[in-house]
Amino acid sequence: MDEKRITLRDLAVGYGKTPVLQGLDADVRSGEFIGIIGRNGAGKSTLLKTVRGFLPRLGGDILYGGRALSGYTEQELARQVAYLDQHMEVGFSYTGLEVVLAGRYPYLKWWEGESDRDRKIALDCMRYTGTDDLADRPLNQISGGQKQRILLAKVLAQRTPILFLDEPTTGLDMVYNEEIFRFARELSQLGKTVLMVVHELNMAARYCSRIWLLGEHRMLADGTPDEVLTEPLLGRAYEADVAIVRNPVNGSLEISTRPGQDGERRKKLLFRAVGWEEKISEKEGG
Repeated sequence: MDEKRITLRDLAVGYGKTPVLQGLDADVRSGEFIGIIGRNGAGKSTLLKTVRGFLPRLGGDILYGGRALSGYTEQELARQVAYLDQHMEVGFSYTGLEVVLAGRYPYLKWWEGESDRDRKIALDCMRYTGTDDLADRPLNQISGGQKQRILLAKVLAQRTPILFLDEPTTGLDMVYNEEIFRFARELSQLGKTVLMVVHELNMAARYCSRIWLLGEHRMLADGTPDEVLTEPLLGRAYEADVAIVRNPVNGSLEISTRPGQDGERRKKLLFRAVGWEEKISEKEGG
């Protein structure tokens, strides 16, 4: 399975006439799990929204299967790409099953209701994400982690070859966090293409097959985790002193930052912020 699913050529994205990223070139194939990383404001979500067609591109081309994005109707595109937004709002009165069934709408005529087959697909997706026991529960009666897994079941129910996940682990605890990454990797191993906006670099190192590192208004690096997650590249992108070690037990990369050289200055600012000016005097006097 090595089908080219998305092509970006000299793509520029942003808002209004101001590009956030430009000169982007990439081919995305079946079975890839791509983590999109970079500091806040680097353009990660903007890129994902533009490639999906939610935002107009400022230049260049976006192709799906060799066909221009502009040549797709919204319903056709919804059968190609399922999108999980980091800020997806769902009415509290909806039950888990009703939310997941919404993923079947691209396959229904406007006058049609869900069939027994649609309900079976929805329930199968809920079983996979461990949420079938929440089918009849309103969303205001479940936790944030349970809600995220229901939303993942919804995008699975869309039955698309491509999934876009925009920070799907925001607000989740450690267990749910890793579970989402594990789901995404399993899906890519079955031939799905997954693009995920990621903040957890250690998780990206462990689970993603490919990394896009954004910075300096462009794609700084595109490659495997070992190729992209290096101290020089991450230090440049995040403007921080980055430390990377390899875990001797599981072989995965572990990424952290070293204290900056202005640590003493920041400590003084903290003392002032909490009203401990006397501590500054003690340090300077003693």
